[in-house]
Amino acid sequence: MVASRRGPRMTLPTQLVLGVLLDDPSSERYGLEICQAAGLPSGTVHPILARLETCGWMTSRWEDVDPSEQGRPRRRYYQLNPDSIALAQAAVARARTSLTRLGLLRPHLAGGGA
Repeated sequence: MVASRRGPRMTLPTQLVLGVLLDDPSSERYGLEICQAAGLPSGTVHPILARLETCGWMTSRWEDVDPSEQGRPRRRYYQLNPDSIALAQAAVARARTSLTRLGLLRPHLAGGGA
């Protein structure tokens, strides 16, 4: 699947999830691991992961283990597509730049008084 240049909406939770994935783009991470690293609940992270996969920025796979042998459910692993890493980095950078500009325009939102 070809990664969409437009990509997902860059909400703060999406940026946090992408930040976790971009820390080591070549590694696979499972859902709960991403939730913990991003500091977000599963109900927020998993829809983001689904959107990232739908737009072609990542792939996922179920691990090939016997849950009864492992004593836990199978994990679904997620990984950014190599051709989407630069797109994700650029999207996160644009979103951060927009937030910085908003802070300059509205100083009270950036932690200032009044």
